[in-house]
Amino acid sequence: MSLETADIRISPLWNRPDKKWLSAFAAFPVANIGDAMERLSMCDAGIAPLNSGASFVGFAFPVLVTAGDNAAVIKALDYIQPGDVMMINGQGYIDRALVGEQLTQRFQHAGATAQVIDGAVRDRKVIESTGLATWCRGITPAGPYKNGPGVIGEPVAIGGVVCCAGDIVVGDDDGIIIIPFWRAETVLEAVREVARHEAEMTEEVTRKYQ
Repeated sequence: MSLETADIRISPLWNRPDKKWLSAFAAFPVANIGDAMERLSMCDAGIAPLNSGASFVGFAFPVLVTAGDNAAVIKALDYIQPGDVMMINGQGYIDRALVGEQLTQRFQHAGATAQVIDGAVRDRKVIESTGLATWCRGITPAGPYKNGPGVIGEPVAIGGVVCCAGDIVVGDDDGIIIIPFWRAETVLEAVREVARHEAEMTEEVTRKYQ
């Protein structure tokens, strides 16, 4: 996938955190993590799952594009590492798709865990068939421009939440939550307590209504 002209700024490469954090947070649904984070840091409800039942945990790979142009998304293919989540700020624009079947397949082969797009996708059936967990704001058949500009690796806003490279991103049928990596240990302790309390309440209901 070639680019004829593109003004793309690329952040110095960052270190991905230890993957032990991914398995640790995989045990908890987004709703529980949200309760453990003051019920904040969840992307707005417009960022919806494309394929029902999908879930993931991964490290944020942020990409910023201008509305309807995916030059930076294509360039990001050179830098993906296994476990990354493509966090693409498309300015919320849904009249041109930033990602379709070609990029989705390339993300998947590069080891990406999921793609979260504050913008639109196309080729829905093919994307669903790949099994790559996908969240987006809309679907359109219209393809993107490829002129730039764009930014790779710097903080972006996805669904109203700031996302930095290496942050932990969790998604399920309820939506997306972003855990700043510097808070990971504290949030993990808190969500374990939330899950314990939820289990106690469920057990109480079960006993009461059996």
